[in-house]
Amino acid sequence: MTDTNPNESPAIEFRNVSLSFDDKPALVNASFQLSRGEMIVITGVSGSGKSALLHLAAGLLKPDSGQIFVEGREVELLDEPDLLAIRSNKMGIVFQEDSLFTGMTVYENAAYRLEEHGWPEDQIDKIVREALKYVGLDGEEEKFPEELSGGMKRRLEIARALIGWPSIMLYDEPTMGLDPVVAVQVLDLLIRARDINKISSLYVTKKIHELPYLASYYASEAGDGILVKEATPDHLPRTKVIVLEQGRIVFAGSVDEFQDSDLPAIKQMIALDQHNHESGPYFPDPWDKKRRPKEEIL
Repeated sequence: MTDTNPNESPAIEFRNVSLSFDDKPALVNASFQLSRGEMIVITGVSGSGKSALLHLAAGLLKPDSGQIFVEGREVELLDEPDLLAIRSNKMGIVFQEDSLFTGMTVYENAAYRLEEHGWPEDQIDKIVREALKYVGLDGEEEKFPEELSGGMKRRLEIARALIGWPSIMLYDEPTMGLDPVVAVQVLDLLIRARDINKISSLYVTKKIHELPYLASYYASEAGDGILVKEATPDHLPRTKVIVLEQGRIVFAGSVDEFQDSDLPAIKQMIALDQHNHESGPYFPDPWDKKRRPKEEIL
């Protein structure tokens, strides 16, 4: 039996999944489960198989062996219309590459998927404006991508992926190339999607300094807004880490366990990490025009 009750199944499950390109292994016998409302950070050095795993999860690649399930449905057994329906209704995807339509405005880019599926115009307008406000781009609807900064473009890509509030999000290094302040804004969006909207997510990154941030801050509703703040024992974010090395999962556990690990693959990543951890910015409201680095707020 390949289909189970979607409410009882993991958001995504890999069972002994392997994939090769020209006889070169990209993923080897990978097994894991992404629970509902959980974030798994997938990390490893370049070429370790992170992006291949994400493409497999999205059904953009087929495994050589093993099984992949999305909300209880085995991806390999789905026909193309069913796969497209999953990506349209269940999944939002943010890849490394700039995928915005340069000839469309911010509003049109965000609305594209809904218009493609024939949604009524009044519903499109409500959903698009809600998504753009969520990522801090309200008031920018008529601008074109060339008029946006790198951070604004990335936030627009996230807004487009979040349209309709999919139950699963896949992120492929969304903070790559962004300055630290803008990167925190993007991370806060991911935290809000995880904690407020209960979206299950796979987050690929090589920036291991992001791991403790994602595991140490959570989002909660406060008055008429949403606040991202430091976690307490009563509000520990549902965040785990998977480390890939040459296509194999060599570590799966908590961020604390990752930081305490003596595994060579993790030591190698820590040795390559050049981030200044003492100056990491944190902003209670990432869109606050008066925002200041964390040490100035305390």
